[in-house]
Amino acid sequence: MSESEITQRRVATNGIELNIAEQGPADGPLVLMLHGFPESWYSWRHQFAPLAAAGYHAVAPDMRGYGNSDKPNDISAYNQVEVTRDIIGLIPALGYETAVVFGHDWGAPTAWGCALNYPEQISAVGALSVPFSPRSPVQPMPAMREMFKGQFFYQLYFFEPGVAEAEFEADIRTALKKFLMMGAGGTDLSALPQKGPDDDLLSGLPNPDTLPAWLTEADLDFYTAEFTRSGMRGPLNYYRNHDLTWELTADAPTEIHQPAMFVAGEQDGVIMMAAQALQDMPTYVKDLRLNRLISGIGHWTQQEAPDEINTAMLEFLREVSA
Repeated sequence: MSESEITQRRVATNGIELNIAEQGPADGPLVLMLHGFPESWYSWRHQFAPLAAAGYHAVAPDMRGYGNSDKPNDISAYNQVEVTRDIIGLIPALGYETAVVFGHDWGAPTAWGCALNYPEQISAVGALSVPFSPRSPVQPMPAMREMFKGQFFYQLYFFEPGVAEAEFEADIRTALKKFLMMGAGGTDLSALPQKGPDDDLLSGLPNPDTLPAWLTEADLDFYTAEFTRSGMRGPLNYYRNHDLTWELTADAPTEIHQPAMFVAGEQDGVIMMAAQALQDMPTYVKDLRLNRLISGIGHWTQQEAPDEINTAMLEFLREVSA
């Protein structure tokens, strides 16, 4: 099966419409794949054909605010409770009662949230890059500001509406290239410029003349076209809802009981920041069937190491479908 067999359409869910990309038999088990920042359904391009060939109905939405999906204007519309409802609503909209959900980057907490809060609809869950953590006992943004006081931290930089949008949208292609390369395997994060709290994100970051094998010029063209058309406001709004999501999830469960898998790159900066969460994850994820780090890659797991991710996903799906 080829990439050309991926089809797209818009589907109504949770009061909005999401664009979905899909491949595979319409009556096959539903596998949802949720992307992160700054990406699109396209970040799962290498997973569609193998899943479809194995008999699964593979579906990757453009998350709200991205691509051809709806883009609510209100910043608060991007809290994780609403985003999770978007995904849960896709399941009956596609004619199913249950689904297996995978998520990467921001898609990972959404996938974990789907499993945590909708155990009847989510039969199994997989996450890439971001391990599960139960809700923090302390409010996130004040804790983040204290932790990074006097330093540059990208999530604090993203918090102020309009600032990061202006920097990214001044030159979308270069911004995406710099950001994707910053998170990729082979980047020495300790060698990047030291920045203060009033600095911007992209100045001084490497802007390589040649791209790595996992990110072609055509791939960068696709992402550039998507964000040129849709803008960066919706994607950045995810970072502006840490506190609201925290407030809305006061009574959330703390344990995931469905079969689960986790995979990340050993060189992923997120894994470095989330080392404690990775260590603690088996305490809260009670049926963690697969827990794997891939050497030599960074943050963009399913793009940097598609073969390894496909092997892990299919191994996990076969096990939970047996």
